[in-house]
Amino acid sequence: MEGQIPDVKKWVILYPVYINSKKTIAEGRRICAAKACENPTCAEIADCCSYLKLNSVIENDKAYPRDFMQRGRVRVLLKREDGTLCNPAIPSSGICSS
Repeated sequence: MEGQIPDVKKWVILYPVYINSKKTIAEGRRICAAKACENPTCAEIADCCSYLKLNSVIENDKAYPRDFMQRGRVRVLLKREDGTLCNPAIPSSGICSS
């Protein structure tokens, strides 16, 4: 990605509701409540991505489809265009494994 504009449209989308422990599965939470956090913000998610050495972009003008009052989402690059992982310590996007 050196010197070129990244195509963020292909990056993984994270809405804060996906990891909000206060939401139910029906309301949009996607991970187990035990590993979720309470009312995360897009800025906090982006900070976590930078700590994990993952490229991320905050899109404040976007809204979660089920709750249009919840503004913002984060796009994260987990794999490069050639299929290699950006951070080999993170093998998948799944957080809750059996």
